[in-house]
Amino acid sequence: MSIHLIKPSNRKSTTPKTLVSRDCGPAGCEVDWLTSRRLDTEDSIEAFTDFSLEQGWGDGLPLIPPTDARVRLFLSENDRYPDELIARMPDSSECTVEKIVINAVMAGAPADSLELIIAAIEAITEPDFELYGVNATTAPVYPGFIVNGPIRDALKIPYSYGCAGGVATKANAIGRAIRLIMRNVAGQVAGVTTQTTFGSPGRLGGLIMGEWEEKSPWAPLAERHAGIKGNAVTAFSTIGTMNILDTTSSGALAFLEMIGKSVSYAGANCFSPAMEFSEMTIGINPICAEIIARELPTIEDVQEVLWKYAAVPADWFQRLHLNQLEAQGRIREDGKIYATPEPKDVILFVCGGLGGLHALGLHSFGSSLAQTKEIATAAPAHEVQAAE
Repeated sequence: MSIHLIKPSNRKSTTPKTLVSRDCGPAGCEVDWLTSRRLDTEDSIEAFTDFSLEQGWGDGLPLIPPTDARVRLFLSENDRYPDELIARMPDSSECTVEKIVINAVMAGAPADSLELIIAAIEAITEPDFELYGVNATTAPVYPGFIVNGPIRDALKIPYSYGCAGGVATKANAIGRAIRLIMRNVAGQVAGVTTQTTFGSPGRLGGLIMGEWEEKSPWAPLAERHAGIKGNAVTAFSTIGTMNILDTTSSGALAFLEMIGKSVSYAGANCFSPAMEFSEMTIGINPICAEIIARELPTIEDVQEVLWKYAAVPADWFQRLHLNQLEAQGRIREDGKIYATPEPKDVILFVCGGLGGLHALGLHSFGSSLAQTKEIATAAPAHEVQAAE
């Protein structure tokens, strides 16, 4: 079986071409570029937060009022036009730069994170990411993001200790901004447009981390996944973080066996007959990565070994499950069902602190495939206009 046979390559793109044509910049002419509806409310965080909940925009946490002044200030630090169309969401709603900036302001995201947020939105609206399913499903899934390149340090995206959550940087606000866009532009409302049974903390704050590429014995993820060097973001779907601890093993094969077996359990989406295929994203601790690379210097060999262990015996499943899995051709000659169709579908990256031998399991939703996008270099609007 090959993933090339089951990839949803016929999905229709929802990302349109840019429709905008301008002869002056946001601050260079008399036109009011902001088109969003204005509402009167108090310019205090407490009052606006209450107001936003009444209007259905809020996520329950304090929000910064996106006043004209705050939105224009954010835009002035970038060279994007507010009505530039970045993507269409699954419900065909238009995600413009203006809508992105409004939600970024409310979340408290820094102005210099705009290009990262735009690249993240472009990634999750690629057809093969299957954002409609990720947003609307009964699963607790949400988009996660891995950042490569110098922008990690510029925006303080964590990739060392606590990279998957808990580090006090504005990366949390960036992740929240993307989540607000899911809520306010893509219209994701629990019990209404999404049937997520339990939800997840990740549906509030998001998940955004970097790869510790300087500690990785392999090429950066964005380069391996999409041939992009430098600043880039890889979006993947995940149903949450899973810790894998192994302080006993001492060699590459033993570590990979523990990781592979740990992420394999019958109720995982990747083993469900409801999902014909899946990817698996796994973060490897830098210390563990160094040990593994001594025996397996190529990432393909690491994926191959890990993939062989990320499988479960078919007899773990009840007959009704087996009937469906057999019909999908997922039971291999060795009597096992594998988490992913091929070793290449195990997505590996290096991250985490140096205090212990842990790995990070990030199970996929299933029919959502990771997407990598280059992050553009931002230039403040006034510098662009001065140069022109």
